[in-house]
Amino acid sequence: MDLQLTGKLALITGSTAGIGYAIAAGLAREGARVIITGRTQAGVDEALGSLLADTGVLGQGFAGDLGEAAVCAALAVTYPDVDILVNNLGIFETKPFEDIADADWLRFFEVNVMAGVRLARAFVPAMRTRDWGRIVFISSESAINIPAEMVHYGMTKTAQLAVSRGLAESLAGTGITVNSVLPGPTRSRGVVEFLEKMAAEAGQPVADIEREFFNRARPSSLIRRFAEPAEIAAMVTYIVSPLASATTGAALRVDGGIVRNPF
Repeated sequence: MDLQLTGKLALITGSTAGIGYAIAAGLAREGARVIITGRTQAGVDEALGSLLADTGVLGQGFAGDLGEAAVCAALAVTYPDVDILVNNLGIFETKPFEDIADADWLRFFEVNVMAGVRLARAFVPAMRTRDWGRIVFISSESAINIPAEMVHYGMTKTAQLAVSRGLAESLAGTGITVNSVLPGPTRSRGVVEFLEKMAAEAGQPVADIEREFFNRARPSSLIRRFAEPAEIAAMVTYIVSPLASATTGAALRVDGGIVRNPF
């Protein structure tokens, strides 16, 4: 299937590894020009090398902390003609609610929510002029199933759903679509490191730790495993294509069936 993405300029935040990198690679394979972003130049350069090796595509890059307004502004100046914006950047941590300080709440909001808000605000005017654009917020099933062990993270994921729907409403009647995608537990680099650490501490195989995680923490999962980043990327690659022009304002789940509500 030709997704008609050849030549489109796609910016994927937080894309040096994991879901973000998989999205960048998926879009590159479909002919899009991709911009990889990360906190450090070394990380961006390494990801660009991987992208070239994996897809044969020479991508573009930008390094900086997009949790800062000035860095978002600099990115928008560097690449003003973005057709596709995928707000994948996000941070998480486990912490008891009573230990989450004000600074933690604000930091999570700045990185997980405001980075996407600022970039969308910067790129929407040019998208309006072209009457075409795609904006995606990578949320999480945690937006609906707020995790008790990281309430501040869940809050930001729910906020992304509100921003995504509200922005889609404000762009009604245009050629710009805005959607959110809700992955379930995914085998990202951080998850792999976490599983390996837990397995080493418990003296158990990683497979046993993964099985216990789903039995204890995500018992409603229907696939009973971590999704692969490429599985999330497949949804995003389609939803940003011209073929998905009738899908907007939606919260699209790639959660392995964890969320029991069918609607």
